[in-house]
Amino acid sequence: MSKMIYADNAATTRLSDKALEAMLPYLKEQYGNPSSLYKLGGESRKAVDKARLTIAECLNAPRATDIYFVSGGSEADNFAVKGAAEIGARKGKKHIISSKFEHHAILHTLDYLKTKGFEITLLDVHENGIIRPEELEAAIREDTALVTIMFANNEIGTIQPIKELAQIAHKHGVLFHTDAVQAVGALPIDIVDLNVDMLSLSSHKFHGPKGTGALYVRKGIRLPNLIHGGAQEKGLRAGTENTAGIVGMAAALEEAVKNLPERTERITAMRDRLIEGLSKIERSRLNGDRVHRLPGNVNMCFEGIEGESLLLMLDLRGVCASSGSACTSGSLDPSHVLLAIGLPHEIAHGSLRLTIGDDNTEEDIDYILSAVPPIVDRLRDMSPLWEKIKANENKKEAV
Repeated sequence: MSKMIYADNAATTRLSDKALEAMLPYLKEQYGNPSSLYKLGGESRKAVDKARLTIAECLNAPRATDIYFVSGGSEADNFAVKGAAEIGARKGKKHIISSKFEHHAILHTLDYLKTKGFEITLLDVHENGIIRPEELEAAIREDTALVTIMFANNEIGTIQPIKELAQIAHKHGVLFHTDAVQAVGALPIDIVDLNVDMLSLSSHKFHGPKGTGALYVRKGIRLPNLIHGGAQEKGLRAGTENTAGIVGMAAALEEAVKNLPERTERITAMRDRLIEGLSKIERSRLNGDRVHRLPGNVNMCFEGIEGESLLLMLDLRGVCASSGSACTSGSLDPSHVLLAIGLPHEIAHGSLRLTIGDDNTEEDIDYILSAVPPIVDRLRDMSPLWEKIKANENKKEAV
């Protein structure tokens, strides 16, 4: 097959034409440092300020100055969690609540904070991949400094009741952060309505450039410095701004939000076709809630095979997919997300994540549905595990 089908949009997306067009002047002609006083630098400063306003408007953030530019989602998460931890520690609060299937940018940061004397509670996400609000409320203590719960999971796509979770945290006087890296650009985000204290996003998840992201921080929360040096980002994150990246991120988000209803309807329809078709494969299962999931997310497990082999054979057929987070693609261990929803190791190993985006077509879905079943059959024919599964089935039938 000469055509490549890209079905890994949760890992990254293609840079949009509008984002590239917006970026080009700031890579060439308008290359001035935004902190400079002369006109060339002033033009860059205006572009950064305009982008900050655009992003705030797209998220319905109360003020443009509540948006801080960073290098991406991982940095935004670190900025929020470490900052909130330090604020809490000053008040004698060293307990943080999160969930068992957060992105490693959160989980590894929490592991680091354990070495600094913090206690961490990780909530269950249950078989459907959704946190129960009453369990969050039960976990909050007098010394809880922060609740950090992802908006939508990067592997199985389940969407959390963020507004309700934030309300519970605030009822107890606790800060609330959400990693919305997978949600921004894919779901309607209204910060005023959600009433979250901090929200992370990353440009390359919605057709913006890589290496650019943002953190929303509610007015009145004074995070400690992330990077010491110059006065950029109110002195909290020193370093010359990535003007072109920031401008491209704003252009991409504005485009994504503008066309969101139409995009959501089209992508959801393709997602549902994929789920329906792949579910016909023997001993397959959809991971995560069927309804409360991202428009383009399909995460399936096929018993008796290894996910890595499935990915390699799909690649030979021209399909780009994954078995989980791109950040852990080099690991042979089963996904911590799939283990968190209760899958045994042997089933979690046979996972396939297909994430559909704006560039995908109905023809792409047809091709994927024609490619996956024979590959699964071939891998099962070579699998001792599948042979054992079928032997056990035959024994049960004989009884």
